[in-house]
Amino acid sequence: MDPVERVLAHAESRSTTRVFGAAQALQDAATAGHGSTDGEQWDLEARHALRRVPGLSTELEDVTEVEYRQLRLENVVLIGVYPQGAQADAENSLRELSALAETAGAIVLDGLLQRRPHPDPATYIGRGKAQELRDIVAALGADTVIADSELAPSQRRALEDVVKVKVIDRTTVILDIFSQHAKSREGKAQVELAQLEYLLPRLRGWGDSMSRQAGGQVGAGGAGMGSRGPGETKIELDRRRIRTRMAQLRQQIRDFAPAREAKRAERKRHTIPSVAIAGYTNAGKSSLLNRLTEAGVLVENALFATLDATTRRTETADGRVFTLTDTVGFVRNLPHQLVEAFRSTLEEVAGAGVILHVVDAAHPDPGSQLQTVRDVMADVGAREAREIVVFNKADLVDDDTRLVLRGLQPDAFFVSSRTGEGIPELRAAVEAALPVPAVEVHALIPYDRGSLVSQIHESGMLISSTHEADGTLVHARVGERLAAELQKYAV
Repeated sequence: MDPVERVLAHAESRSTTRVFGAAQALQDAATAGHGSTDGEQWDLEARHALRRVPGLSTELEDVTEVEYRQLRLENVVLIGVYPQGAQADAENSLRELSALAETAGAIVLDGLLQRRPHPDPATYIGRGKAQELRDIVAALGADTVIADSELAPSQRRALEDVVKVKVIDRTTVILDIFSQHAKSREGKAQVELAQLEYLLPRLRGWGDSMSRQAGGQVGAGGAGMGSRGPGETKIELDRRRIRTRMAQLRQQIRDFAPAREAKRAERKRHTIPSVAIAGYTNAGKSSLLNRLTEAGVLVENALFATLDATTRRTETADGRVFTLTDTVGFVRNLPHQLVEAFRSTLEEVAGAGVILHVVDAAHPDPGSQLQTVRDVMADVGAREAREIVVFNKADLVDDDTRLVLRGLQPDAFFVSSRTGEGIPELRAAVEAALPVPAVEVHALIPYDRGSLVSQIHESGMLISSTHEADGTLVHARVGERLAAELQKYAV
């Protein structure tokens, strides 16, 4: 039985809370392996080079003389709040949170869903349920509690005071995954900037031990003499250092822009169309790029496995060159800090002529995937581009599910990056959607200017060509720059 569907027998009597077991929300290992089109996958081997072997520990249960620490996986309990009528959506969101936690390196032990109109402003789930959560955490031996939404600093502190273990939220988990998977200098700078933006309003001081903000009987809780002083200046110094570091990171990210703009301008100058692969995380974007271009991009059954945009050059059946770009994946409730920090990367989506919107066909709620990705694309100004919806992992769904998905998006394509199903039809659709060069030309190109014929093949659309005594007679559609060069050979 699916652990997420396992509801405790007393759920009827305690209808405000649903508890489920460890949730394996990622794709099944038997169907997640990469194929020959994914290349050697050296990056994946490096990421998996160090693995824990369970069951080999000789640690003593009771250490009374020596205190020491060891590296261990965190055991976590998930919590969420949902209003009346939103139970199914809340369960899907908690499944996704369990996948995020597993990707970050934790073991999910259990989960709680609280039905209430809105989160409690003090402890997120209410003080009574927080005490129940404390008992569950103690019984399971959990180290961490993860909330399925962003917690206010006061909520996190109050909940920690009750459950007596570390409490974090969904945003913290996503930022942690990004920090683990960032590889390039730009990606690391973007992740660090997002982390600092999240941390800045959540700095915690030393509390009463350094609370000396005013003098007299009214100051410092009426402590009177001996309480006068500068107050807690350490937290202000930390804030200043964080703001300085954030300014440095923003400047670094701006410094990366010229190189990216130069590459983009070069493609535009040669009128090379671009296709961006966008979609939900773990929907199979990198696998699709590998299947279409044999790019060898890292493929892993994990959320946010690849963060850096990867661009590969490929050709249409008639010889036209275009580029395919794999972009960072999206997720529901994507932290706005990450959207802002990765805006430069998401510009690849905004500047594309065609967007391949990849959706996981085997996901329990593909409609929310579609809406989430479209919302983020609207934020980065990518609404005008031509969108082709692709339901990936079609080999994992039956005909009834395909019928439901077809009703959700009638013009979508069903493909499987693993088996190759539907890939030729998708490639044909992409080629048909590419913008056609604007200028139609008839030209007799001398044989000593064969480079112009090569440019027509590369950046234009050759309709016909014949070899004459004086040169090559071509009928083609080309960009304005190349049309100007061909003007003197026009017939």
